[in-house]
Amino acid sequence: MSAAYLIPTAFLMGSIGLAAFLWSLRDGQYDDVDGAAERVLFHEDRPD
Repeated sequence: MSAAYLIPTAFLMGSIGLAAFLWSLRDGQYDDVDGAAERVLFHEDRPD
């Protein structure tokens, strides 16, 4: 009886997660995965 709402809920949540992942791919979130990590390590604070 509980599977009657758990299975559709799981499909709905999976679809939402897939849609969010595809949206992030299309939006360019994964274009430069190393840039932010390198900027944190090699950023120099220069006093003005």
